[in-house]
Parts: sequence; C-alpha cells; structure tokens
Amino acid sequence: MFVLLIRFVLLLLIIFLLYRIFKYILNPKRKLELAQEKQEFYLLDDQANVHKNCFITYKGVLFEGEKYLGSTKKAFEVVSIFIWAKKDNLKGLTYTDFQYIERRIKENYPHAKIDWKSPIKELIKENSRER
Repeated sequence: MFVLLIRFVLLLLIIFLLYRIFKYILNPKRKLELAQEKQEFYLLDDQANVHKNCFITYKGVLFEGEKYLGSTKKAFEVVSIFIWAKKDNLKGLTYTDFQYIERRIKENYPHAKIDWKSPIKELIKENSRER
C-alpha cells in the first residue's frame, strides 16, 4: 500500500514539473526578454484588454505603451497609444526605427494615433518637418 502511495505521489510530482516547464516555455514575458536580448522586434500585448499596457522591444530597447479607448465612426477602438522607453538607452536608434515601430503597431491598431514621450517626440517632430 505504501509503495502505491509513493508511486502516485511521484507521478503527481512528474506531472506538476512538466506543467511548470511547459508554462515557463510559453510565458510571453520570457519571450519579450528573449527578443530584447536578441535585439529583435517583439510586441507583447493583450488586445482584448485595453487597460493593460503593451510592451515593445526593438534593437535591445524596451518600450511601454499606454492604450486609450475612444470612438471611431463604426465602433469603440483604441484611438491613442502613448509610448515611452523604459530606460533611456536609445543610443543608435534612428527616425526610421521609430517609423518601423509605428508601422508595426498600426498593424494591430489601425485607428490609433501614436504619441511618443520626450526625447523621441522631438526627434520625430524634427524629422517630419524636414520631409
């Protein structure tokens, strides 16, 4: 009887460990950190929940975006996104990098107006005047 109980507990322990490993591998925050280390683009966002901020990583820089809900002609949608860098490690990023980020965000939120926090805001404003 005692041997069966130990086998059952070991089986439960193995199932629990497999569950935790599976959950760790599929964790979106881990994917965000991995993309940041590899300096790739990754957008972590819950589109169903407007109240949750989105996180973007590009070229090793982590950005956070705050979404605002508003009305369009047909429905209520995200109409504004305010984005800032989590740390001021923007060295090496250019105007075209920010255009790329905006374009990728517009794929998910076509009606959104994207606003940037300083100093990115000044860079975009200065380059848009030159063009």
